This record gives sequence, structure tokens and C-alpha cells, in this order.
Amino acid sequence: MRRLAVLLLPIAMMVAFAAAPAHAAARLTAAFTLTGNQGKFVVSNPESAPVTGWSIQFDLPAGVTVSNPQNATTTQTGTRVKLTPAFYINTVRANGNTEPYSPTFTLSSPAQPTSCLINNANCDGSGDPPPPAAPVVASFSLSGSQGKFVVENNGDAALDAWSIQFELPAGVTASNAQNGSLSQSGRQVTLSPAFYNTKIAAHATTEPYSPTFTLSSPVEPTSCRVNDVRCDGSADTPPSAPGNLRSPVKTTKTVSLAWDAATAGSLPITAYEVYRGTDLATTVTGTAATVTGLSPNTEYTFTVKAKDRKGTPSPASSPLKVTTNNPADDTQPPTVPANVRSTGKTSSSVALAWDASTDNKGVAGYDVYVGTTLATSVLGTTATVTGLSPSTEYTFTVRARDLYDNTSAAGVAVKATTADIVENGYARVGYFVQWGIYGRQYFVKNLDTTGAAAKLTHLNYAFANIDPVKLTCLNGVTKGTSSDPQDPNQGDGSGDADADYGRPMSSAQSVDGVADTGWEKLRGNYNQLRKLKAKYPNLKVLISLGGWTYSKYFSDVAATDASRKKFVSSCIDMYIKGNLPEYNSAGGPGSAAGIFDGIDLDWEWPGAEGHAGNHIGPNDKANNTLLIAEFRKQLDALTVETGKRYQLTAFTPADPDKIAAGWDLPEVAKSLDIFNIQGYDFHGAGSDNSWEPNRTGHQGNLYADTDDPYSFHFSVENAVNVYLQAGVNPRKLTIGLAYYGRGWQGVADGGKSGEWQSATGAAPGQFQEEAGTRGYSNLVASVPGCTVRHDEQAGATYCYTGSASQAGQWWTFDDTWSIAKKTAWLRTKGLLGVMIWEMSGDTGTLTGAVDTGLK
Repeated sequence: MRRLAVLLLPIAMMVAFAAAPAHAAARLTAAFTLTGNQGKFVVSNPESAPVTGWSIQFDLPAGVTVSNPQNATTTQTGTRVKLTPAFYINTVRANGNTEPYSPTFTLSSPAQPTSCLINNANCDGSGDPPPPAAPVVASFSLSGSQGKFVVENNGDAALDAWSIQFELPAGVTASNAQNGSLSQSGRQVTLSPAFYNTKIAAHATTEPYSPTFTLSSPVEPTSCRVNDVRCDGSADTPPSAPGNLRSPVKTTKTVSLAWDAATAGSLPITAYEVYRGTDLATTVTGTAATVTGLSPNTEYTFTVKAKDRKGTPSPASSPLKVTTNNPADDTQPPTVPANVRSTGKTSSSVALAWDASTDNKGVAGYDVYVGTTLATSVLGTTATVTGLSPSTEYTFTVRARDLYDNTSAAGVAVKATTADIVENGYARVGYFVQWGIYGRQYFVKNLDTTGAAAKLTHLNYAFANIDPVKLTCLNGVTKGTSSDPQDPNQGDGSGDADADYGRPMSSAQSVDGVADTGWEKLRGNYNQLRKLKAKYPNLKVLISLGGWTYSKYFSDVAATDASRKKFVSSCIDMYIKGNLPEYNSAGGPGSAAGIFDGIDLDWEWPGAEGHAGNHIGPNDKANNTLLIAEFRKQLDALTVETGKRYQLTAFTPADPDKIAAGWDLPEVAKSLDIFNIQGYDFHGAGSDNSWEPNRTGHQGNLYADTDDPYSFHFSVENAVNVYLQAGVNPRKLTIGLAYYGRGWQGVADGGKSGEWQSATGAAPGQFQEEAGTRGYSNLVASVPGCTVRHDEQAGATYCYTGSASQAGQWWTFDDTWSIAKKTAWLRTKGLLGVMIWEMSGDTGTLTGAVDTGLK
């Protein structure tokens, strides 16, 4: 009974204190006593109201350590100790103290603490009162290589969410998080809580479930922020004012300004704002700007402010008064810029240079045009034009402007072609299917263990859906599709957030062999993609939108300017910025940031039939062009903020009728980096025998087959020629390879081993719901007696199980022989490379053939 009474008393106290109103910390005192090696703090509250929330910090002599705390927890870093009370003494009653539950602890040697602070005020009550507590603070402790953050909520309301960002020295990594999850990019680390310690009650801490992690070297983190507030709760300091504001050049309509960089405060400087009087004239990231649209012969006053990452402005610079020139003072234009030339290029930019012009009053600058569009204005004789498309020829001209805005004629035009999206090599684009982790048992890890990840340049993650009501990108749901492939609503509202980022992966399923705990903010395939990218930093990962089942609402999202802007913005926010919807304690703001390097569009098909029930509009072709341009525009705008270029690709048809119905190829080529041309599914029975169940045919032949009985002869060559004839640069084109086969049964020999012969329907598939389809590795291992043959004239591979006297199964697929044929052919055509649907069909044999063929 005595033991029970002792246990019940703190609980009763907890209930009583929980009922009391919470108050911000007032002037508490803490009296220390030492008995042998046993230290004790009695905390007193002289106020007339209870005080909730307190902690004590103090120093000990070097070598003295704290252990065995009672009624509290302690953390020690060097000589500094922090004591945090147990929840039942976190509130000190009015005119009362913590007895009989005052915190005690054992010292390794008897010593008196020094520099004692309670709530950042002197423990004995002397000196200034305590400063206001920051709403949330995070304290770090280090034990060996084990780091720990204790997060404190000093507010009067519960804290619903938190995360910590900090930096580590170069080469130091954080791993093995407990009670939270980690993501690291270079030196920057983000620590997110587990679901059970995401919410922190008023005036409480994350103890005893504070997050811990292992550091590769025992170091203290720097630049620590919790919920974008400094971890120690101190106020941010703004940048200093920019100095030495000056005007190196002025004209009748413009004033060019320059200034010395401001000194950063607590946060890095991200921009400078230039003011004309009290009006914001322009915002730039560097230390120079040109203000345009001014009136001639007029005095203006300019100032500049620096802004940090949170938008906190600096004081204004000293004002500078400038009077624009009078155009009546000069009417003679400068000479024409000579020797305009390209001096360098990337896949998205061209560097230019030219010889200086001369002028009787002085040259103010140069205007650089792409075609007839002004691209940039510069003061010197060099410029870099950005925001261009890969593998695209542009025409550039340059005009000189003098100090009185007289403009020269354009110099001789120069043509330059941007570099390929894959420079000095070939693209190898592979699709990874979200659902492959189920029946196929194909995980992101398999891309590594089969050697595929080391050979790919791009990995497209299939597929993301469109919200049928909001007409935005859809995630955060786990809802399967209808089992009826002809159901017009089969994919409405469907998705698999569990596979994407909710499902914990075991160590055997993990790229780095480390299992998920189940509490991370990012789990599932996305977390494994992050790990794969860490191992293969040159691999580009794109999110693929749509696909056969999820293309129903593309026509709707593309229909108007407003709907296009809304849809594109939602997709970029969700996948590029990584702001995933909350799902089963996973996801949240920034949880998938840095995983996807771009977007792959898979609208099947604009202006033409696709899946049953797809919406088709008469303006799909034009709207498809505008939608793709909007993706390019918004991705380029994000590039200005981040400095990283994002790729934009599309899965495009082989059927010339579908191309004509939905694809303005020359216009779309201005925005797209890669056209992934469908090089398969030319023929097939279909899983429900709804396609071509009664006659066999090659699904991915390189050349038109002279024996093809159909009116239009599909082939890879015929498909690619449509794009080339439309003027698309071949280095924007990949051809599709099938890592699976399509098959028929009841196929007669016909003297041609089943080629182009009658059939009774789809052959049994790898999976019950996918008749007529088998992954390549499954096909060669599971269809006995399927003798492989190669059609040299068509450039196609097939196999047949029948004979002259007995019908059998007939399968069409890519193998190492056809891949060698296709890679050799595409090299002669100067194409960019190959696209693969999809990676789970191969254990490494086919990807090895791709790699060999494209070396």
C-alpha cells in the first residue's frame, strides 16, 4: 500500500496542475544544496499565480559530470549542464516550490555549480528579470557520436508541428535517427519528428521521446533553426544596409546602379530591393540593377535594401540622386556591334561575345535579342542567354545603345545550338512502376542490385494521377483502380500514397540496407529514390503524370489559362518542392524536396482516343502545347529561385494519326527536353481480348514488315520519321524498348512460325489480371518450348511454341539481339537514346545490352 501511495501522489499533482491555467515563465528562483555528491535544486515561485515552464542551466568544474537525475532530466555538453523538470513539477504553484519533488542528481565529484540561470535569469533572483521565452527552442547535446535534440514548447498553446534544420561540417553525415527521421543534402540536415512527438503540449518538451541520431564524427551542429527560429530562441538579426550606392551609367530612360554587398545577419541574403523614391522599382539577386521606364531629363532618388531568406529587410542604403539625360543633347546612334559570336553553351544557355561599339557621347550598353524578342540587356560586351531549350538552334542579334538611348542597327546574326540534355553520350530513360513492389516484387533497390541504376541517365516514376474534382495533381490517397479495364471511371481518385511514401521498407528492401522505423516523414518508394540518388548523383529522377489509366482529366486541366496555371503549380508544389499531403503520419511540407529533378508528361492521348472514358476536346492539340509551355515557364521560374534547372519530358505516340490529332511538334519542341517515342505496343491481344485477339503481330519492330497485312505498317523507323520530318532535333528523341512481351494462344504455324497468323486470344500472362503480357525475364523462364526467332527484315524478335501440325503460343518482345539492332540504328540517325517500359521485366540482361549498344 505504501508503494502505491507514492506512485499516486505525482499523478494527483499532475491532474491538479493540468487544470491550472498556463502562464509564461515569471521570476523563479533556484536554491542549490550539496550533500556529499548529491546535488539538489529547490525551485521557488514568489508570484501570486502559478508559473508553468522552466529549466535550469549551470556550469561545473572541468571533469565533473552529472548522472542519476531524479524528478528531472539532465543534458551535459562540456562543463555546461541543462536540467529539465519532470512533467509533474513543470508548473510551480503560486507562492510555492517544488518540494517534496525537487530535482536531485549525482555529481562525480562534490562541486558547487556556477553561472546558474533559471529561465535565462540568475538563479538567486538578482539582476535583470528573465527575457520573454521564445515560442519554441531546441537544445542539442552530444554523447560520443550520439546527438540529441530536446524541443521545448514555451507557448500557452500546443505546438502542432516542428522540424529542425542545421548544418554539419563538410563530410560529416547524420544517420540512424530514433524518434524522428533525417534528410541530408550536402551540409544541410533536416530533422523531422515521428508522429508521436510531432505535437508538443503547452510548456512541455519532447522528452522522453526526443530525437537522437548518430554522427559520423562527433561535432556540434551550426546554423540551427527550429520552425525557422534560431534554436536558442534568440532573435534574428537583419542584414546590414548596402553601401556605396552609385550609378555607373545613365541614359534618357534608364539608370544603372551598383552597390557593395550587405553583410548577412542571422540568415543568408537572398535578394536586393531597389527603390525609386518610395516605390519598389526592381528586385535582383546580385549587386547591380538597371531601372527602366524613366522619363528623360528628370531627377530620381534611389535607395537599396537587402533581404534575407525570411524576407527581413535591412536598413536602406544612403540615398542617391540621379538625373536622366536629355535626348536633345545627342541624336547620333552608336556603331553596330561587330563580330558577334558564341563562346559557350549548355543545354539551357548560350554565351555570347562581340566587339565594342563606339559613340560620340559614350555607349551605355547592349540589347541581346533571340529572334525578335529582347532576351537581356548588359553593360559590357558579353552576355549569357538562359532559359533555352536543349538541342535547339537559336538566332541571336545584338544592338548597342548610347547614353541618350540612340540604338544602333543589329549586328550580323549568329546562330547557335544549345547542348543536348545528355552531353557527349546517350540517354537511357527507364520507367519504374509504383506498383512493382507488389506482385512483381521489384523494389527501387533492384535498380541497384541488377546494375541498372549505374547505366541509366533518367528514371521516370509512374504514375501520378489528376484529382477529378480539384483538377490538380493528386497524392495522399490509397485507392485502387477498378478491376474492369474498360470501366470509364477506372482511375478516378486512385493513387497509392502507401507505396509512394507511407510504407516502411525492410533492410532487405532498402537501397542502403537500413530499414525504415515506420516513423519517418518519408518512407516507401520515395525514400528509396532519395537513397538511390545519393548513391548515383548523376541519375535524374522525374515524376510521370498520367499514363493509360490516369489520363482522363488532362483535357480538363489543359482547357483554360487559369486551369493550366493551377494544375502546373500544384504539380510543382507537390513533387518538385516536395510538399506532399499528410498520409499515415508521413508526408508534409518539404518532405519530398530534392527527389524529383523534373516532370514527365504522359497524356494518352490529346485529341484522340485512349482509355475508355477519357475526356477529349476539340482544342486538345492547342491546349497540349500551351500546357507544356506552362510547365516549362513555371519550372524556369523556380530555376531563378533555386539555381537548378528542371527537366521536362513527354511520352509521345508512334501513331501518325495520334500525332496529328494532339501534337504540334515544332511548337512543343520549344519546351520539351525529350520526346520519349512509344516504340512498342504496335500490336497485341490486350488483357481483355479487346485489342487484336485474332491475329499475331510484332509489337516493336524496327522496320516496317513487308508481310504486315494491316493497312498501316507500324515500325520504330516510321514513327521516328514523323518527328524528324516535322523538324524536331534528333537529339531530343528517344525510342521505346519493351522489357516485356505480348502473346497470343491458339496460333497456327502458317508456314511462318506463327508470324502474322490467326489466334484464339491472349496467351496466359505473368499475372492473372494481365493476360497476354509477361515481363522479359518471366517470359524466357516460364514459357516452355518457346523457340526464339529473329526477323532480320523487320528487326523484330519473337518466339513460338507450336509447330506445323499443332497450334501454340506466339510472343513478341525485345531481346539483346533486337536491342543491338535498335541502338545501332538510332546512332546512325543521331537520336538521343532509348526509353524503357518498364524496369521490372529485366534482371540486368537487357539493360546490359542497352549499355553495350550505346557506348
